[in-house]
Amino acid sequence: MTSLLIYKEKLKAFYGKHDGVIVPLIKFILVFLAALELNIQLGYMDVLNNPFIPVIVGLVCCMLPYGASSLILAGYMLLHVGNTSMEMVVVMALIILVIGVLYYGFQPGDSYILIIVPLLFFFKIPYVIALLVGLGASLVTIIPVSCGVLIYYLISYVKINSAALNNDNGSDIAQKYQQIINGVFSNQRILMMILVLTITILVVYFIHNLSINYAWLIAIGAGVITLLVTLLIGQFTFDESIPIVELVVGMIVSAIVAVVYQFFVFSVDYTRTEYTQFEDDDYYYYVKAVPKVSLSAPDVKIQKINTIKTDQENEKKDEE
Repeated sequence: MTSLLIYKEKLKAFYGKHDGVIVPLIKFILVFLAALELNIQLGYMDVLNNPFIPVIVGLVCCMLPYGASSLILAGYMLLHVGNTSMEMVVVMALIILVIGVLYYGFQPGDSYILIIVPLLFFFKIPYVIALLVGLGASLVTIIPVSCGVLIYYLISYVKINSAALNNDNGSDIAQKYQQIINGVFSNQRILMMILVLTITILVVYFIHNLSINYAWLIAIGAGVITLLVTLLIGQFTFDESIPIVELVVGMIVSAIVAVVYQFFVFSVDYTRTEYTQFEDDDYYYYVKAVPKVSLSAPDVKIQKINTIKTDQENEKKDEE
């Protein structure tokens, strides 16, 4: 445990020293993966399918704020969809516009959530976002999380129905729009996943803020249980199914990631908890103080001893 704490302090010091490089690198990786995944899932525009395009997009966005990166990726997605159905582009553009109004009106500081949530769905571990947001963000972050869920299912809808969307059989334009809107918003899994993640975020958020020992670890455990229970209820309520292996692996990975996050962000020693109280003219204050666990790497100094010089000094002493 001591070695892990020392390693944590070294990582924090390294990040503090090189954050000017690390932060753009993280942005590059996120945007690169998002653009690459859009090529894999959609891939309808041949020009964008060039493997160097995601690299270029990542390099451009690594120096931009996440809000600008989200807009660029939205345009990237619409370009792909435009080669399949212009009606779908219009519907998605309107949905993205609504997301932008909701998002920037409430929580403009968490743009990266809009990128991370669809990626986690593609990687089959969407549940981790509920645990991390509940531990480290505000309740308003539920909005970008829900928007990220909607974006993922929009992409999935286009991928599954690309042949039908691309089939111009002379149908009325209004009928096409009606078909797309019904197809997107009749997907009950969207509502199910938004409810599952929202309920889990609320449970984790409120438990980790309680003044009890090991509140964060209890919150993680409660979050995993909440995910399992709500998913089980959702499957029966909405008549949806989730592969059991995918569910179990996703839960295990999510719990591990959440515990690692807790170790780096909220590592405290409950065995040295202290209680104190004081008062002023208006209030009595009861304070619970829990010390942080912080260790620094030992500063080992090696002193080189010149044995030849020491032997000569000893000989001189013997002669005297």
